Amino acid sequence: MPALQRAEATVRARLLEVRGYTVDLDLTRGAERFGSTTVIRFGCAEPGADSFVDLEPAALHRAVLNGRPLDVADLDGNRLALPGLLAENELLIEAEMRYSRTGEGLHRYTDPADDAVYLYATCGPDLAAKVFACFDQPDLKAPITLTATAPGEWTLVANGAPVKSDGGHWEFAATKPISTYLFTVVAGPLHSVYGEHDGIPLGLHARRSLAAELDREAPELFEVTAASLDRLHELFDERYPFGEYHQAFVPEFNWGAMENPGCVVFRDEMLFRSPATEADHERRAMVICHEMAHMWFGDLVTMRWWDDLWLNESFAEMLGYRIAAESTRFTGTWTAFAAQRKGWGYDADQRSSTHPVAGNGTRSVAEAMVNFDGISYAKGASALRQLVAWLGDEAFFAGLNAYFADHLYGNAELPDFLAALATASGRDVHGWADAWLRTSGVDTLRAETERADDGTLTALTVVNEGERPHLIEVGGHRVEDGRLVPAGRAAVEIGPGRRVAVPALVEAGAQLVVPNDGDLTWAKIRLDAHSWRLVTESLSTIGDDVTRAVLWEHARDLVRDAELDPAEYLRLMERHLPAETSDVIVETVLTFARVHVAGRHLTGERRTEGLAAVSRTARALLADGGSEGIRLAALRAAVDSSGGEQQLAELRGWLAGEGVPAGLELGPELRWAGLARLAALGELDEDRIAAETAREPGTEADFGAARCRAARPDSEAKARAWHDLFTPDAMSNRLLEATARGFWASGDETEQTAYALRFFERIGEAAQRGDIIARLLGATLFPVAQAGPEVVAAAETALGDPGLTPSLRRNLADCTDDLRRTRAIRAAFE
Repeated sequence: MPALQRAEATVRARLLEVRGYTVDLDLTRGAERFGSTTVIRFGCAEPGADSFVDLEPAALHRAVLNGRPLDVADLDGNRLALPGLLAENELLIEAEMRYSRTGEGLHRYTDPADDAVYLYATCGPDLAAKVFACFDQPDLKAPITLTATAPGEWTLVANGAPVKSDGGHWEFAATKPISTYLFTVVAGPLHSVYGEHDGIPLGLHARRSLAAELDREAPELFEVTAASLDRLHELFDERYPFGEYHQAFVPEFNWGAMENPGCVVFRDEMLFRSPATEADHERRAMVICHEMAHMWFGDLVTMRWWDDLWLNESFAEMLGYRIAAESTRFTGTWTAFAAQRKGWGYDADQRSSTHPVAGNGTRSVAEAMVNFDGISYAKGASALRQLVAWLGDEAFFAGLNAYFADHLYGNAELPDFLAALATASGRDVHGWADAWLRTSGVDTLRAETERADDGTLTALTVVNEGERPHLIEVGGHRVEDGRLVPAGRAAVEIGPGRRVAVPALVEAGAQLVVPNDGDLTWAKIRLDAHSWRLVTESLSTIGDDVTRAVLWEHARDLVRDAELDPAEYLRLMERHLPAETSDVIVETVLTFARVHVAGRHLTGERRTEGLAAVSRTARALLADGGSEGIRLAALRAAVDSSGGEQQLAELRGWLAGEGVPAGLELGPELRWAGLARLAALGELDEDRIAAETAREPGTEADFGAARCRAARPDSEAKARAWHDLFTPDAMSNRLLEATARGFWASGDETEQTAYALRFFERIGEAAQRGDIIARLLGATLFPVAQAGPEVVAAAETALGDPGLTPSLRRNLADCTDDLRRTRAIRAAFE
């Protein structure tokens, strides 16, 4: 369907004012379609003008504008023309819509555990027209009143509070004015847990096969929810504005969560059917806080158009980490931000597709879709941390509260936000925005030192090699009894292209110097040679988690920039990770070492040895007696990297329940990871996969089996997986993702290269299958480890296809950039 253009949205927003939607859904019409009847009341600023309504039906039965029937045959793709509008209008649309299997629109899922059916609506960024007729753009907000007919045993949860349910008929209160992309309804034989905090009714919901998990996790979920509400009420003058607060955990969801007002949805893996690390719980807490921050940033005040996506995501991201750290027991979230989240953003900001945080000139919703990336999230959050550091909390939140008051239940743009902050602070916020929000790329902060012959620091200068001003903390550490201990931390304000002397750390006797030690800014760092040597010798002895996270990220960055041999990164890992005390750092380093260093950047015997190094490190962590979370993270890596007869025998034993490291267990997720490893090595046939699926039916079994089938190395298994991947509607979104994850896990180099070339011959077909499938095929299935010249050439040729959608082009371009990096790394060190 054609994507809405910004120019069209601007005209329609100037012309129309939506008074309200009444949406009636009939969810009893079978497995393929549902009924959707919508009444829209709206004003028109220019009576007699024409416009259009968005809808994507399976069948359009009736359309009536102001009592006058419209010809349903005039539906053009996903648009129906509305001619000759009056000053006040009423539009009736009766249609049947298709259920989704890709998480786009109203998704229908049959639980393999008990054959129960569940539905949930995902409407962002422009998918509401797959559920009901609407003016599907963020700046035409309106109240939505939902009624629905469903099987009698179902429970329904939606944006508005339920006001009546009788024999399968449900009525919900009208919402406050919201954008159409925020509409949702969740339906099925749900298991629910209810609570209340500060006068706000709370609800948690999941499919009934996850009842035990929801009951187990509910106390922590409610605790984090309450703490987040309390903190946001302290920060903002406007209380939570959307009545009840429900959180639903839904199957086959494409994202981590979605901020629908009154009814946030999360992927149901967050209910942890398998044992979870502290980092897993911490991530979930951050996501809960992130989505609640959206109730203000995005829901209460919404961006006018998608080029201000940062007004939603950057703020929710920054506040999600901050609120979790300040107000919940998960005080270490900024370590996770430094170690893990920022890497996602740094990578995005160094690709050819990089873009400014704000004001991207997005011409269509299709272009907007690709900017839900590490720049809009991680970089935007880092920029806001800089802004808070520069303005101070008092001025920052005074500006935010003025911004909310001025645009309550409405829309805003970057200049509106900047005006509120400038008034509250009296600072040149517009100049700051020009440097931080309207530019792209990553600056580098370099430490230059002078030292005596014994290594004693005699002079220190920090150099800003970038285009932005930075407020940073420069940390010093010195060696005492074989450990690196703090030796001062200096606050430094450094302008673009400037050099700043830092005498305080010289006086404190610092030996290791770390620019951006507190991770307050968005910049790569470069250490002097003496400091890097101390890192290689003593990284694990540094006491501060964030400092260690910054240095591990620095090492990762050196590998990606072909400045550090990947084998040296593995030696750093083997030397220092067994003493690590942060499970998120352990998880991040092991994952990068296995997936990127061994899986992509090394070849031949070096790759084999790289995977063995990961395995040795993981098993050293298992034997070391560290925290349960660290040992669980190590067990995951040990399973994924097992090789050689001794380790594979150990893995077979674990799967049989024998010899599992004390205090740990293989839950469904980890069990299927182990089976996938055996499948890739040719040790799992179809009968065993079927038996394992029947052993404990459920989502994990279905996804795990799909991954295992694709991971098998025989030609028949590869051909079958390939056929399913490129056959429309052969499988749901998440089954396709699992199949894509397994595909490249096996096969000799010749066969993999042949499939890589076939990938580029066929990937253009994904342009016709929607953004989600384009992302899964264009990124998840991309042959990231096939970095031969013929594959890179094929990738570049594929990018020349004029039929690529913006989403598919962006995914292919980003992965091709990464492929070029891999080639550069191999060329430098092999």
